[in-house]
Amino acid sequence: MRAKKNQNIGLCLGTFLFSIFLSASTWAAPNLTTASTNNLKVYLEQIIGTDSYRNYKNIEELQRVSAWIKEQMRLFGIPCQYQNYSVNGLGYRNVVCTLTAGHADKVIIGAHYDVFGEQQGADDNASGVAGVIETARILAQQKSQLTQNIEFVFYTLQEPPFFKTEQMGSYIHAKSVQAQKDQIQGVYILDMIGYFDEKLVQEYPAGLKWVYPSHANYIATVSNLQSYDLGAKYCEEMRTLNRLECQRLVAPSFVSGMEFSDHLNYWKFDIPAVMITDTAFFRNKNYHTEKDTLKTLNIGKMANVIDGLVNSLLTPLPSKP
Repeated sequence: MRAKKNQNIGLCLGTFLFSIFLSASTWAAPNLTTASTNNLKVYLEQIIGTDSYRNYKNIEELQRVSAWIKEQMRLFGIPCQYQNYSVNGLGYRNVVCTLTAGHADKVIIGAHYDVFGEQQGADDNASGVAGVIETARILAQQKSQLTQNIEFVFYTLQEPPFFKTEQMGSYIHAKSVQAQKDQIQGVYILDMIGYFDEKLVQEYPAGLKWVYPSHANYIATVSNLQSYDLGAKYCEEMRTLNRLECQRLVAPSFVSGMEFSDHLNYWKFDIPAVMITDTAFFRNKNYHTEKDTLKTLNIGKMANVIDGLVNSLLTPLPSKP
């Protein structure tokens, strides 16, 4: 009888202690918002539109998209300004939005919203723009946890014939912040984050295929040596989430395939920058064709990519000395 009584007391005590542990654990766990696939789909549909193509010849469509981005960010409580500039007598604009958390340092998150030619550009680069917008929504809700201000930038004129020229929107922006580079902890460029394939279809620049997976079911970070820590931190957070594989490609900008996006312009001004990507034409054969449509994207995995970025920003790298 005594043994049974002691057993009951032990059971009650164990249950009591477990309930305290559970309550404490629940209380201590961060209440993080995760990326919404429904939101991403709406953003993608709005960016792509229905009647026109957001290429450099169609300024009216570029202005429609940039105005929609500005309004969407305003709804999150994030003010934006247009960064206007002229090319060949025509007006173009970046959208620059600032989430102020009361800190001296900042992180930049960017994506280009223009397309090449007459195509939807779902992966290239409506996916990246949607990713930046959803990241902004989540971070606006978690602003008190940020240790840096965040600048969200949406670029125009990334695509040919302006690629690798000083008319790129990202060059215009990078040049405008070069005097602040000591306060810029890093730049994250989202360029094509929506195309995945479990088949062995992945290709690479010369010499890399022996090092990286043959399957195309991962997200990649592309960095130079200066931005090594940014790529490492992002992949670390993706491994913690344990939803989608992450691979790091680290190489100088002169290696072919490493420089094919807006991060290149920040490298020019000695600002650490990393591109988060599905590897573009090394994987997605719809690249720069009319087949780059919304139905080819895996929006669920896009959400995983964004959650990894949010976690990286909420557990940031140490400040520069």
